Amino acid sequence: MFTPHDHALPRTQAACAALPPRAGLGLKTGHFREVLGSQPDIGFFEVHAENYMVAGGPFHHFLGLIREQYPLSLHGVGLSIGAEGPLDAQHLQRLGEMIKRYQPQSFSEHLAWSSHGPVFLNDLLPLAYDEPTLKRVCEHIDQVQNTLKRPMLLENPATYLAFRHSTIDEADFIAEVIRRSGCGLLLDVNNVYVSCVNHQRDPLAYLDALPLHAVGEIHLAGFAEDSDSLGDRLLIDDHGAPIDPAVWDLYRQVLERIGPVATLIERDNQVPPFNVLLAEAQQADELLQRVRRSS
Repeated sequence: MFTPHDHALPRTQAACAALPPRAGLGLKTGHFREVLGSQPDIGFFEVHAENYMVAGGPFHHFLGLIREQYPLSLHGVGLSIGAEGPLDAQHLQRLGEMIKRYQPQSFSEHLAWSSHGPVFLNDLLPLAYDEPTLKRVCEHIDQVQNTLKRPMLLENPATYLAFRHSTIDEADFIAEVIRRSGCGLLLDVNNVYVSCVNHQRDPLAYLDALPLHAVGEIHLAGFAEDSDSLGDRLLIDDHGAPIDPAVWDLYRQVLERIGPVATLIERDNQVPPFNVLLAEAQQADELLQRVRRSS
């Protein structure tokens, strides 16, 4: 049985080390045949677990073929780690079956909630950061890691509001979850930038408050921009645009702090042709190589 409280950081890093410190892409169904036909030079592919929670069909056929050639990161979007109620045991069982089937190098989920009782809201909703929530999140992560018999990575959220009764800073909350549960950190650099702009915080100060030594994977994505009722800048984590120069710069500063780490280029809306995504992955690979050479 996996007992996260008995293991310090080296175990988490070792468990994630099989994912190469290169750039990867989210695998889209429209790109299956192109990937198999061209066999691009890419570090890994990532899929959303919930898209494959069926017994068979073409998705599994193509993913099986691609998994034979590339490392795989499995990213959950529906486990509802922060929900007040218990985790969905059937959902967790299906996750376990997927992990057994594909043996991904990494499994991750969000610091968010998306379910209330029998209702699933199909969104990643923010948490109040206080002691009861901290205890609940850690218990849920313990359950996930014990069931899957492996450590998971927890992704920092993109948020648009803060709870008035929160008593713990978000970065401190994440650090304490990782300390107590033994999970790793999926550092979404776009989420850091989006949240810090929305809440008028310093992105570098936020980063430096996180347990960067626990990072097992990085996400990069694009955002949409709007304004709130006061006319202030409002960023929306929509994964529907190229990565913004400000996020690229923040990513570079992250790499200077922690060295090369597997990095995913995310695009879930307005998905461009595969070669456009591949060019962004190559841009990330260049930064990873530059950091590797200087270390």
